[in-house]
Order: sequence, then C-alpha cells, then structure tokens
Amino acid sequence: MKLILGSASPRRKDLLAQLGLVPDAILPPNIDEEPRKGELPRLYCARLAREKALAVSAGPDDVVLTADTTVALGRRILGKPSDAGEAAKFLTELGGRRHQVITAVVVRRGDRLWQRDSVSAVKMKRLSDVELKAYLAGGEWEGKAGAYAIQGAAGAFIPWISGSFSGIVGLPLSETATLLQAAGYPLWRRQ
Repeated sequence: MKLILGSASPRRKDLLAQLGLVPDAILPPNIDEEPRKGELPRLYCARLAREKALAVSAGPDDVVLTADTTVALGRRILGKPSDAGEAAKFLTELGGRRHQVITAVVVRRGDRLWQRDSVSAVKMKRLSDVELKAYLAGGEWEGKAGAYAIQGAAGAFIPWISGSFSGIVGLPLSETATLLQAAGYPLWRRQ
C-alpha cells in the first residue's frame, strides 16, 4: 500500500511529516480550478479536492490524499491572486474583517472516497501602506489562496483565529489522520 500525495504544495508535505508520514509518490493533478457560476466557497473547495483525488493515477490498494484550500469573504472566493495588484486588493478587503479559510481533504483508496472539510475563522488586521508594500515585495503571496500564508510573515497580520491552524496552512492534521485511518492506512506504525 503506497501513500500518494496529490499536491505540489511543500506545506502539505511538511504537515504530513508532522504525522510521521512521507509520501511514496507526489503526483499533483492538473485540473481546472475555476469556480462555477454561483458556486459557494465550501462546495467549490470540496469539489476541487474530490476532482483532484479522482484525477490521480493509483493502484487499487494505493491511498491517494488530496486537499484544496480556499479563502472565503462571505460568499466570495478569494483564490490565488494572478498578480501583485490582485493580491493587494485581496489583502485590503480582508483587512479588519473576519473571513473563513476552508480546507477540504479527500482520501481515495480504489473506488472509495472519504472526505472532510475544515472551516476556520480568521481575522486579519488592517495593513498599513508600509506593511502591504513590504509583504507584496516579499512575494510570499504568490500561489496562496487569499494572497497570504499564515505560517509566514503574514502571521504578524493575524490577531485571532478560531479553528485549525494546520487547516489554515493547507492540511488539517486531525481530519487527515481520521481519513487515512478510515481508508486502512497504518498511520501509527511501530518502529
């Protein structure tokens, strides 16, 4: 039984390592991540995680793990910004407000799928012009939903969260462990 991580995210690989797991293979799927018209953030996130799991090539006993993280401001999905201008817009909109970070996790073994969603509330402070320009110049916003990474420099902008820190980073460990065990993956191996 192999563990296949269907993600190119180094953060997800690092979070798996916290559970003592090293994937046997890393096979990021190539799927269309465009939200459908009127699609709500939680449903969008769950759909992408499922589509990723189904797109990864695996043997019948292999365990495929995929996830998708979305930042939601009300009913709006704030995905990965296309450029620094869009990143600045996202960060300005998030400033002084609470938003949700949703991470959907899917485990697939053969034809069976197990799925859980982690929904966390996050408050970001209003950023000064100096903070915003420095953060954008650092490039950490690139490839990050909502244009920020809580585990990086943007952690200084987050005075409050309610939920799963690892879920906000991109892989909720409690939910992931539960799903892997449900799929029969030996999570707590003896040395």
